[in-house]
Amino acid sequence: MTMWRLLVLTGLLASMMSTVAAEPGPPAPAPAATAPLPTQAFAGLPFVEGAQLSPDGKHLAGLFAVGGEQRIVMHEIGSDFRTAVMVKLPEETEVRWLRWVGNDNVIAGVTAMQMVTGDRWYISRLVAISRTTGRATKLLWELNGQNAADLLWIPTDGSTEILVAGQDSIYSSLEFWPAVYRVDVTTGRKRLETKAREGVSDWGADHLGHVRYGIHYRDETTKAALLYRPVAGDGFQWVDRARLRDEEELVVPFLFVPGGDNGFAVTDGEDGRSVVTEVDLVTGRHVRTVYAAKGASIERLALSVDGSKLLGVYTNDPARPVHWLDPVMAAHQQELDGRAPMAVVRIESYSQDLAKMLVRVSTPENPGLLFYYDTASGHLAKLAEMNEAIGSKRLSRAKMVQYKARDGLAIEGVLTLPRHRTAKALPFIVMPHGGPWAHDALDYDYWAQFLAERGYGVLQPNFRGSTGYGAAFERAGQGQLGFAMQDDVSDGVEWAVKEGIADPKRVCIVGGSYGGYAAMWGIAKDPDLYRCAISIAGVANLRREVNDFARSTRGRLYRGQWEKMTPDFAAVSPINAIVRIKAPLLLIHGRKDVTVDHVQSVKMHAAMTKAGKAVEFVSVPLADHYFSREADRMTLLTAMENFLQKYNPPDGKDNPSD
Repeated sequence: MTMWRLLVLTGLLASMMSTVAAEPGPPAPAPAATAPLPTQAFAGLPFVEGAQLSPDGKHLAGLFAVGGEQRIVMHEIGSDFRTAVMVKLPEETEVRWLRWVGNDNVIAGVTAMQMVTGDRWYISRLVAISRTTGRATKLLWELNGQNAADLLWIPTDGSTEILVAGQDSIYSSLEFWPAVYRVDVTTGRKRLETKAREGVSDWGADHLGHVRYGIHYRDETTKAALLYRPVAGDGFQWVDRARLRDEEELVVPFLFVPGGDNGFAVTDGEDGRSVVTEVDLVTGRHVRTVYAAKGASIERLALSVDGSKLLGVYTNDPARPVHWLDPVMAAHQQELDGRAPMAVVRIESYSQDLAKMLVRVSTPENPGLLFYYDTASGHLAKLAEMNEAIGSKRLSRAKMVQYKARDGLAIEGVLTLPRHRTAKALPFIVMPHGGPWAHDALDYDYWAQFLAERGYGVLQPNFRGSTGYGAAFERAGQGQLGFAMQDDVSDGVEWAVKEGIADPKRVCIVGGSYGGYAAMWGIAKDPDLYRCAISIAGVANLRREVNDFARSTRGRLYRGQWEKMTPDFAAVSPINAIVRIKAPLLLIHGRKDVTVDHVQSVKMHAAMTKAGKAVEFVSVPLADHYFSREADRMTLLTAMENFLQKYNPPDGKDNPSD
């Protein structure tokens, strides 16, 4: 078999469809005001995810729900949806992002897991799709390396050549390190822009399309260094160094200040939370703090379409999720907030001249509505309900709560209380998030809302080690995976019991990915606390998981990060603690999951069965890690509901305490 056949995303282009007619189905009938919504209402896919306006503001691209599956769709706003260009996603492939190149082409970054030389590898590539013809063009697929989807720059002058970095070999040679190419998205033709340089694993460009820096990295030492090229210079120079395993910070610019060597970077502030700073890239001197959110961390940045200006900063502050530095955008946000004072209004995307915008209006109790905003006329046109079956209904109330862990550390979480029950002695679900380097926010969560609709109180704790609370809180998780990190979850249950919210004899633990691990480990570590557990795409054997980084160039660094989290993988792996488990366990896992291997649940199920433990396993043939098909979400939610009805019914009829 040739190396090309090993490395391509098999069948991707063949599985894509060009222009397809699609007629949205009729809305689901509205249930009675007091009746719980059916499971199907929560299983519905969002109308669109990752929505992006074209630079002229006339077209919309995103991952649309079509026929119960997600499609890449390009659609002219205001036109008949049947004329839209649609592209079917191939199986076992994840679309990581979409970006417009001019007004006529969209590029998609895709990732798949493939067997290469007897091992599993993540492979990344780019696909360009023409809005006018529906034709898909593979970009840099002739390269023989693992990754060829590192997008550095997109032109905004109407031209069609982008800058992309890609590897040309999987072996230890100069070609293993990525070179930078100019690639025409309409033809797929490429030309070399910057040669590969040994040890340089990443490249970066400014808003004019000039390659300005490279990141040199050696996994053997986990040392990284920044090579910088001044505006007027031709050569690169070393300007910053860091040992990443020691959590030293390499200052990498995301924006270059015109006319000099200053750049904007996201760094750790005095309180350990991320801030935007301006630095002199040659000397490393701190010039000024551009933006720091008090008590919050930066989630993402809002740049102008041409990448030349920082417009705003998104944070994890629920009271002010976005701060616009640009006065024009700030004025638009103020106007929009005034129109929906009881909701969260997010400007999701905008045209190059900032005159047209996509706006999402939502609450933690509702998936929201999508609007098209014409700033010149002030007209706010509704494009869609994000979930047609739910519409604008307000579901169960969610709020942020705080409690103390047993060692006194303050833990924050999201508490959702069922809308049709009194919040007293409720059947209760604690639902730790995935990651673990992530956090739950005060946003609409279809799992939490579904469980609340069935009568359960739901707590989503941001245990130590979660992101969003500063470097010290994140580091507090080191050495505590399976220990204090798990105690934080259990302490959330104890808090809810003391508050009178939860019935201590009717508590289950549910989670996905890392949360699935926490669900399994929870019933092993605290066997008398939980009545049942549900693990969705969970990790049963930590050693297998942390040793598998799909041949990443930073595999040693990532392993080291995991090794800091616990002194003994085997000692905190659920599969090795089955003898302590008393509660029934439900395992749900998609066979198309490329993030957590399906075999994790297969082996846990086999081990539980052999030990005579109560266990059920729902293997979903076509589901990926995110259950991005409506049918798979229906299977997931139905399995959860049936299992909970069996072992922790919301009416409590078989509860010994009743």
